[in-house]
Amino acid sequence: MTDEPETSSMVSDGSATTPWADAVAALAAADTYWLSTVRPDGRPHVVPILGVVVDGVFHFAAWPGSVAGHNLATDPRCVVAVNAGGIDLAVEGRAVPVRAEPVLQAAAARYLEQYDWPVEIRDGAYHAEGAPTAGPGPYNLYAVTPSTAFGYGSGSGEDYNPTRWRFGRR
Repeated sequence: MTDEPETSSMVSDGSATTPWADAVAALAAADTYWLSTVRPDGRPHVVPILGVVVDGVFHFAAWPGSVAGHNLATDPRCVVAVNAGGIDLAVEGRAVPVRAEPVLQAAAARYLEQYDWPVEIRDGAYHAEGAPTAGPGPYNLYAVTPSTAFGYGSGSGEDYNPTRWRFGRR
């Protein structure tokens, strides 16, 4: 998602950690995510979203008129959570609107490939028939810049050890 994070185990038994690249691969393979945002009064808001990973960065689309859209306009802090490929992930960070045409195009291609959701890009936003969880549109595309992420093994026999990744601390 960004520079290589500081990685640590969340157990004291000397267990190996999960590489961030493995977590990103699992994140990219998932199809439904949960987005938590912060309301102006501090209460949390959680909603299912469809997301895509482009160049190691998690992206999602949201209608600015939605609760999540309103929340992100005043406070970009968020958490994206998912169960993917035998690992439960929670990525804490900031969701920033994307306006760069190459990123908008790349994410649109992933949305089409992953969800069969065609979008048209106009004025730095996605225009399309309603996204299943995003509202009526047009939609802003957001990129999540992680600060901390947590991963827990969720499948039997999986090799994911409880791992914490911290970004931007070096």
